[in-house]
Amino acid sequence: MHFPDRTSLALAVFEDGVAELEALAAEPGATLDDLLTLITEQTIASTAFIEMVSAYGDDLRIIAVRDRVAKVLDGKLAEARGPRPEARRAGHVRADLTTEDLILAVGMFAAVLTMRPAPARRVAAARAWALLRKGMDA
Repeated sequence: MHFPDRTSLALAVFEDGVAELEALAAEPGATLDDLLTLITEQTIASTAFIEMVSAYGDDLRIIAVRDRVAKVLDGKLAEARGPRPEARRAGHVRADLTTEDLILAVGMFAAVLTMRPAPARRVAAARAWALLRKGMDA
């Protein structure tokens, strides 16, 4: 398949990733932590594509992908704030945590990983999420 530019190539990869997130979110029992785990794996595998689009954050195609991710996270965030046992099992989050907070955390996480060589990304990912979760958890 031919792509007219590098952004289009990256967006094709992101489209596949978002479709995978949407499918996971639709599975019964899927949690916010499940989504964040998948986002982590996708980010580790896609740092080159993240770097390709980092300068084009105002591209409407990139905004559309971001909005789809936000929608998926929003649904699971509402569940993770709840008092139900499955929310607590998945890691109860602060009541004031917003979808925008999560999108910002994912963006910061992705930026950190793009600055690491491939062999160091998994360790950096674990450390970054450990720090981010301190601000997210109830």
